[in-house]
Amino acid sequence: MSLSRRSLIKAGALALTAGAIGSQAPAALAVGPAVGTIIDFSAGVPSARAIKTAGHLGAIRYVSQRRPGADWMKGKPVTLAETKANASVGLKTASIYQFGRAETADWLNGAAGAAVHAPQAIAIHKAAGGPTGRPIYIAIDDNPTRAQYENQIRPYLKAFSTALSAAGYQTGVYGNYNVIDWCVNDRIGQFYWMHDWGSGGKIHPRTTIHQKAKNQATIDGVTCDINTVYANDWGQWTPGQGAVTPPKVKDIPSVPDNIPLPKITLPDPTGRGSSVSSDGITIAGSSISNDQVRGAVDILNTVRKSMG
Repeated sequence: MSLSRRSLIKAGALALTAGAIGSQAPAALAVGPAVGTIIDFSAGVPSARAIKTAGHLGAIRYVSQRRPGADWMKGKPVTLAETKANASVGLKTASIYQFGRAETADWLNGAAGAAVHAPQAIAIHKAAGGPTGRPIYIAIDDNPTRAQYENQIRPYLKAFSTALSAAGYQTGVYGNYNVIDWCVNDRIGQFYWMHDWGSGGKIHPRTTIHQKAKNQATIDGVTCDINTVYANDWGQWTPGQGAVTPPKVKDIPSVPDNIPLPKITLPDPTGRGSSVSSDGITIAGSSISNDQVRGAVDILNTVRKSMG
């Protein structure tokens, strides 16, 4: 199969742009004064009126299906009827994706897992009335080692974030102190929902939402976690508001494993070095390998097909 320079540069630029979103988009800053509380739940769905009466700003809801053997999760996934009911009483919604857990955690397959999970997150978010331009939080519901982060979690989050960016969404990360710290340093995500497992009693300064351990309440018969919000923008949305037409991404030719990239000099207004070579693509001093380019192309094509 022939491969044009334009296709290669386009693929590399898309991958680099998606990877750099976290450093260039306005950050959802924390920790400051708390602005209120939101709830999360999975065992059922409390009524909008009950949530409002309890004094919460809204809920962060699962844009994921129940995993096998978890039939008790009657509150998954979020629905359009629910988000409309919440909006009718002034409540907001945010989106979180988590399907597996522990030995079935979504991140265990690294970047390959994102090709499975990201399209599902986008489809359920859209079906519930979620607009583009808003984040979908990606759950790392664990206390991982640095090696697990580097070898599995980081590739998973980067690929998932690339898919979200290509479809017109921002990225949120749900994790403990270390995961958030590593993601901030790696420029992954704009919103951060922190849990306490393995956090050593600390709250990361970039925390948008904090889920304090064992801080729960029963609302309308449903056990709910109570989360403190530290930013005016916590990724919230209401159905039908602020929608942006997702960009249409055409198929980009796959990059054969046995064809090296040609040596090309790219425009470089920063003076930090930009080129395409047999080792990969460098733009303004940031580099990605041939394998990363191929992975980005596969993710983008998967997302495009999931969007119809």
